[in-house]
Amino acid sequence: MTLLTRLAQLAAVLPMFVASISLFALMVLTFCDVILRSAFNAPIEAATELTRIAIAVVVFSALPLLSARGQHISVDLLDPLFARLRLGRILDGLVNLACGIMLYFPAERVIDLAERARSYGDETEYLNIPTFYIGWFIAIMSFATALVFILRGAVILFAPSKLGLIRND
Repeated sequence: MTLLTRLAQLAAVLPMFVASISLFALMVLTFCDVILRSAFNAPIEAATELTRIAIAVVVFSALPLLSARGQHISVDLLDPLFARLRLGRILDGLVNLACGIMLYFPAERVIDLAERARSYGDETEYLNIPTFYIGWFIAIMSFATALVFILRGAVILFAPSKLGLIRND
């Protein structure tokens, strides 16, 4: 196995590992909060902000790999129209390219917001976690997802035989 293949596999496994750990921690946090709230009338004060952070980590960690595999939820309202025109593969490639290009702009905006939060010294309410860390994480993963969409679109358009390497159907 080549070094590039190993790096690609690590790049796919690492974010999903982070998402899995965050999801497990979120499950444990919710369980403990419910038990403490119900049995002892002592909820975990920071549960809300930890839940928000964990959900952001879960969603944005999984986004690049789900995008690479084409596992997003999709609605096929216009697919019969395009099937008749026989533009399926071309349209899929163009949609992936467009998604990658469009995702660049929200990622850029999140960087601006994260830097603004850093300059203001914004922190979470209970744990005083600087919020710009979360913003930067979201921006980095959004840029990674944009790159994945662009690469996927290029593969669909120019090398569809290689699509099996990134699809998990």
